[in-house]
Amino acid sequence: MVLRSCWKSRHKNNCGPAPRWIRSGLAALFWLCVTQLDFGCGAVRETKNVVQKDAEFDVTYNDTVTSENQTIYAFNHTISRNKTEGVRVSVDVLSQGLESPTLFVVRQKQAVLSFQVPLILRGLYQRKYPYNHVGRTLCQPPTRAASETQYFFVDVSTLSSTGTNYQLRVSRVESFTLQTDKKFSFTASPSQPQYFKYVFPDGVDTVIVKVNSDMTFPCSVMSVQDIQCPVYDLDNNVAFIGMYQTMTKKGAITVQRKDFPSNSFYVVVVVKTEDEACGGPLRFYPLRPDELIDAGNRTKVLDVIVTPAINSEVYVMGMLFCLGIFLSFYLLTLLVACVENKRMNKKREVFQNPADMSPAETGKTPASPYEYGSFADNGSTLSSEAITDSATSTDNNYRYLERSLESVGRSRQESLSSVEEDDYDTLDDINSDKNIVRTKKFLYVSDLSRKDKRVLSKKYQIYFWNIATIAVFYALPVVQLVITYQTVVNVTGNQDICFYNFLCAHPLGALSAFNNILSNLGYVMLGLLFLLIVLKRDIVHNRALVRNELSALECGIPKHFGLFYAMGTALMMEGLLSACYHVCPNYTNFQFDTSFMYMIAGLCMLKLYQKRHPDINASAYTAYACLAAVIFFSVLGVVFGKGNTVFWIIFSVIHILSTLLLSTQLYYMGRWRLDSGVLRRMVYIVYTDCIRQCSGPMYIDRMVLLVMGNIVNWSLAAYGLIERPNDFASYLLAIAICNLLLYFAFYIIMKLRSGERIQCLALVCILFTAVVWGFALYFFFQGLSTWQKTPAESREHNRDCIVLSFFDDHDIWHFLSSIAMFGSFLVLLTMDDDLDTVQRDKIFVF
Repeated sequence: MVLRSCWKSRHKNNCGPAPRWIRSGLAALFWLCVTQLDFGCGAVRETKNVVQKDAEFDVTYNDTVTSENQTIYAFNHTISRNKTEGVRVSVDVLSQGLESPTLFVVRQKQAVLSFQVPLILRGLYQRKYPYNHVGRTLCQPPTRAASETQYFFVDVSTLSSTGTNYQLRVSRVESFTLQTDKKFSFTASPSQPQYFKYVFPDGVDTVIVKVNSDMTFPCSVMSVQDIQCPVYDLDNNVAFIGMYQTMTKKGAITVQRKDFPSNSFYVVVVVKTEDEACGGPLRFYPLRPDELIDAGNRTKVLDVIVTPAINSEVYVMGMLFCLGIFLSFYLLTLLVACVENKRMNKKREVFQNPADMSPAETGKTPASPYEYGSFADNGSTLSSEAITDSATSTDNNYRYLERSLESVGRSRQESLSSVEEDDYDTLDDINSDKNIVRTKKFLYVSDLSRKDKRVLSKKYQIYFWNIATIAVFYALPVVQLVITYQTVVNVTGNQDICFYNFLCAHPLGALSAFNNILSNLGYVMLGLLFLLIVLKRDIVHNRALVRNELSALECGIPKHFGLFYAMGTALMMEGLLSACYHVCPNYTNFQFDTSFMYMIAGLCMLKLYQKRHPDINASAYTAYACLAAVIFFSVLGVVFGKGNTVFWIIFSVIHILSTLLLSTQLYYMGRWRLDSGVLRRMVYIVYTDCIRQCSGPMYIDRMVLLVMGNIVNWSLAAYGLIERPNDFASYLLAIAICNLLLYFAFYIIMKLRSGERIQCLALVCILFTAVVWGFALYFFFQGLSTWQKTPAESREHNRDCIVLSFFDDHDIWHFLSSIAMFGSFLVLLTMDDDLDTVQRDKIFVF
């Protein structure tokens, strides 16, 4: 009565603050109400009925529960230490439209499992999905005794005043323990997850858990968890512990014994409430935030199989196989070098003239440019720095001023630091002389190799030092980042972060896919081998210069090895960065795998151009600045390019304008200016050459190449603008490769048209490289994974290993592409060896 009068008079301010003993009593009273003890709550003093029943397995109990009664079902079962049996609780609520759910609490010896029915699972944007049928598997606590009887209880209660009809069934799970290499099929749904136990057999340290389904949707999650309670088997908690990944049709997780001290683990399969995580359609928004959405039938049929992974012997065989392939190239190169040295020694003996006799004394004159190497060293030579006589600039054969070898040798011994490229631009007539030489209708290598060799060697060595510096500053943060990626994967267990081929991903230590990393060894080893080959040629050439050999001074394509060193370094870095990418491949670090591919393609095109244009080739700073711009656009395309029309329009315009500017630069050999008067000059050329009189292009071969190049690049730009491919980095790389192949084909065709020939070694390299590239591209387009799709969709492309049970199709691509790149570099190195005895004023420029 005191409480009632106090409550009634509260609004009349007749009752002051309740005494402390009253507040304490109220708190105790409410606590007793919450714990559902047999005390009266408020004015209602009714006793809640608690009924306990002894229950049995595999019996369906139909009953009704209200807020006034509570039912407890008592079960007991015998468990054995050597045998694990699963126990599954299935519940159906038959009443509809109830405001208060029914609560089921399963009390075990070392665990408590509780859930409500209808079970409300949330999706994106807090969408709610109710499930009236719930099935849960009970966690089995371990036992130390050989046999033990354990009890567990199922409590059923509700706060609904009206009766709630339900069905309860507790049954034993057949085949709860998975057997090695035995497939087991089952069904699951969001409210009926499934999990099974696997115990490592003796002698097996690593297994692959494979879950498959013929149904793409509904989306599901497979998880591997340690043997402990509780087991996280709902959509909203399955990612709490262990390793997990989303899946549609395929899922695979490699499990190592060392990660599970109990030598066993649970395989948990959960069906998600929505399909967005697997690339499915986005469901509609509910009209009201609290509106319940019918999820429909989301039952999925799956099967699971656990197979032993490879053992340590297969790891050793894989490493030896990888090393053996690339060490064989070292042995083959050594053999070819020995044969070549023997052939060259015989050639020197044949062409050597006795007693330092001059050609005039022997009465022998070269019959063709290819016999020019038979000249003897008579104490004088033709200078590569001589200036073309402007009065005879229209003649195709230019004469050179003679200079004594004594002065040549003396100038060569001067310090390289005393000579700069700009020193040669201080002559008053240098600009006019460049215009006269470079605008001739027929150009020869001697016209574009007039600068001092020391200057050009210094200029092209910068390519190597710059790329070495770039490699150090690029690789260090990359290595740090991928280590962080791998750490995150190992700590969180989220295998959706990385896009592996999970059916052939062999871990080693902290690395999840060691085979994909190991297969990149070929880039490093073959890049180093190419550097050794270039170094050997560089040493031989320098020795020939010291001996003042005519073939080294005035014959053949000018030999500058800086770009070759840069190419070999880029190939090695491609292997290192590709390995870093495959530590955790995804769309955010794909640029690691492609950055040096852009550089390799750019350096190869620059080397092709440098062969016949040594004086006017781009500097290292300009070249790397352009490559940096390409990589910058690659990053922008990956981040912003997917479906962004504005980005594709801007990129296509820049692509076309860059192609036009580069075409103009190549056509006029750099003798044009981009200034305010460029439009006026363009109109004048169109008027004089197309309107006033119809005249064809002066440099037909060059024009054919540039027209074809513009057609290819404009077509690629149009394709990108129309299709807007998701993989922008690969699209950009395709542009670079198409331009390189076009220029290389043009070079070979023009070389044969000019009467030059391809020696046997270069021809073998060309044919071998073409065949290897064909097989490499076949394996590249197999597409075992792709970060353009969701992780679950990517896993649909996963396939088993194909070589030694260790390497997959993408590893074979690594092997073959590294060999093909090495062969391509050898082609560039050897394709003009036939000109080593041809005078430079007889070698055409194209």
